[in-house]
Amino acid sequence: MVQIQREVMKYDVVIVGAGPAGLSAAIRLKQCDPDMDVVVLEKGSEVGAHILSGAVLDTSGLDALIPDWEAKGAPLNTPVTKDNFYMLGEAGKVRVPNFPMPPLMNNHGNYIVSMGNVCRWMAEQAEELGVEIFPGMACSELVYGDNGEIKGVVAGVFGLEADGTIGPDTEPGMELHGKYVFLSEGVRGSLSKEVIEKYNLQDGHEPQKFGLGMKEIWEIDPAKHREGTVTHTMGWPLGSNAGGGSFIYHLEKNQVYVGFVVHLNYKN
Repeated sequence: MVQIQREVMKYDVVIVGAGPAGLSAAIRLKQCDPDMDVVVLEKGSEVGAHILSGAVLDTSGLDALIPDWEAKGAPLNTPVTKDNFYMLGEAGKVRVPNFPMPPLMNNHGNYIVSMGNVCRWMAEQAEELGVEIFPGMACSELVYGDNGEIKGVVAGVFGLEADGTIGPDTEPGMELHGKYVFLSEGVRGSLSKEVIEKYNLQDGHEPQKFGLGMKEIWEIDPAKHREGTVTHTMGWPLGSNAGGGSFIYHLEKNQVYVGFVVHLNYKN
């Protein structure tokens, strides 16, 4: 077996993933202790490259983290002005009143945003506080200490052989060690799956729920554009054996997010 030597960099906190969770953690840590060494590793070529969500954002978290986000130019440009919910059938739609809907579906005071743009802005705020952010640094494995604790990650490995082994052209990457390691990889992160299995973190807990989501961005006829309108549906074309539904969000510049989600409990 080929042994390779890697450079080691040490930090107080190593964060894997420059999404909303990872960047929020980095910002808060530096707010609490400006002298703390915090690094964020992002597999995408730039922050936001893997953030595909066109979302309706509740600003309560941002209000707590960066209260003056508006003055700092956060890319929240389209407040929700109208909230629709429809039950669809093959013959048409029925409007569901807003009052019986759970609070989660009440979007008054929220904003239609590109989460990729929000994360790029959050990265700027983090860097201003002294956070180091390394894009293009995929984390391929965990580093364990003598007592089985996680002490870091391996990042920046390139040129592995087809079977995943080390070859003559392999770039070994580096080890980044931290007193704490935050895994903010998003859904089904490979390192998180390893940690969950190693430490039996799912024992006694409900299994996670997953779905398939599809989204497109359309530029539509200005006459049909309703900036700030949020529409959700359930029902057709899904049958009674599958959860899910669609969403249509009218953002700025005559653009619309159109998407569909199917829960993975479907029978077909």
